[in-house]
Amino acid sequence: MPRLMRYTKGSIVYFANEKAESIFILQSGSVLLVSVDIVTGASLSEQILAGGFFGIKSGLGHYPREETVRVLEDSRALMLTVGEFEELFKKNEHLLIKTLQFFSVQIRDLHRRIDREMQNNASPVIDQPAGMFEVAQCFYNDEQYDSCSVICKRLIQQFPDAYNREEVQKMLQDVEKRAKALHNLVLPPTGQEHSPDQPPITDGFDRFIKRFERNSIIVVEYEQGETFYLIRSGVVQTIKCHNGTKTNVSIMRPGEIFGEMAILEDSPRSASCVAMTDVEVLEFDKKNFEQMMLSNPPIALLLLKLLNKRLFEQQRRFKGLCIKDYSVRVADVFLMFSEKMQDGRTAGQKSQSFNLTIQDIAHWAAIPYDVAKNEIAKFAEKHRLEVFDDHILVSNMSDFQRMVELRLQQRR
Repeated sequence: MPRLMRYTKGSIVYFANEKAESIFILQSGSVLLVSVDIVTGASLSEQILAGGFFGIKSGLGHYPREETVRVLEDSRALMLTVGEFEELFKKNEHLLIKTLQFFSVQIRDLHRRIDREMQNNASPVIDQPAGMFEVAQCFYNDEQYDSCSVICKRLIQQFPDAYNREEVQKMLQDVEKRAKALHNLVLPPTGQEHSPDQPPITDGFDRFIKRFERNSIIVVEYEQGETFYLIRSGVVQTIKCHNGTKTNVSIMRPGEIFGEMAILEDSPRSASCVAMTDVEVLEFDKKNFEQMMLSNPPIALLLLKLLNKRLFEQQRRFKGLCIKDYSVRVADVFLMFSEKMQDGRTAGQKSQSFNLTIQDIAHWAAIPYDVAKNEIAKFAEKHRLEVFDDHILVSNMSDFQRMVELRLQQRR
C-alpha cells in the first residue's frame, strides 16, 4: 500500500546518489530538487508544488538519485513503490498523459542542450526549412543520396513556399543523378534483428505495418511530426546534424517506440531516425496515439519505461559530448559502449573488444573523421588499443575510465 509521508520544513527526503526505491507524489507543501548541471557543474534547483511528482526517473530505471530533495515547508507526500506507481499510472488517465509529456519535454530540452553544446553555445537552428536543408546536407556529405533525396522532397512538400526552395531543388536534381549512378552497386546483405520479447500490440495491427530498407531515412529532424512508430524488427539509429556532420544519439531495437515526442508536444521532430538494417515498424498517427495509450495501459507503461531509459542514456551521452579534450571524449565512447554491454555497470578492468569502426567513433564522439583517426592512432602508439578490420580491442578499460573520471572531476 502507498504510504503517506509527513516531512517538516528543512528536512531531506533523499540525497543525490542514493539508491532509488520509491516514487513520490506531493500532496501538500513544497520541496526543492537540487542537482548538478552536466556542463558547468553549477547547482540547479527546481521547486515542486502540490500535485507534482519526483523521484520518478531514478525510481523507474532503478538508477541512483540525480538530485537531493529538500523540504521548503511542512509537506505531505505519497510514497509509492515502482509497482504501485505502475498500477496507478495504468488506471489514471490524467497521470498517464501528464507523465508521458513530462518525459517528452525532458528529452526535448536535453536535445536542445546538445544542439547548443555542439554548436559552441550558438543558438540552435529553429527555422524548419533551414534545419531540414542542413539535415539534407549532412546526408549528402556522407554520400547517402537516396536519403538526401527523400529529405529534399519532404521539405518541398511540407514547405512549398520555403525561401530556400530553389536551393533545395538544385540539391534534389544533383542527388538523383548521383543516386542513379550508385544503384548498380550491390549492397552486402544484413539480417533482421528480432527481440525475444515482442511488443504486446503486434497482433491485429497488420494494417499499420511499414517496411524500410537498410539506410532508409524514416524520420527527419525539423519536419512536422504526424506519425509515431513501434519497431517490430531491425535496428533504428537516432542522429542529429551539426555543421554538416552527423552525431549518433542512440540505437533503438525491436519493441521500442520513436517519433512520439512530436505527437505528445505537437512540435517538429527533434532528431532524425535511420534504418540501420532492414526494418519493419507499426506506424500510427496522431489521431489514434492518445486512444491507443488510454485503451492499452500496458503499452503506455512500455512507452513510459522506454522514454525513461532514453532520457538516462542521452544524459549519459551528453555528459561525454561536454568533454572538450578529444582524446578523453574518444575514450568515453568506448566507456559508454562498455557500460551498455554490462547493463550500465562500471566498465571492467580487463581488455574489451568493440565492433566499432573509426567512422563510428567519429559519429559517437561528434568529431571529424580525421580527428578521430588521429586520436585512435595515438592510443594505438601507446598500446592502449589495437585496430582490426572488424573491431577495436582496448587493452585495459580501467585506463580509459580513470582518464574520463579525472577530466570530469577537473570540470566540477
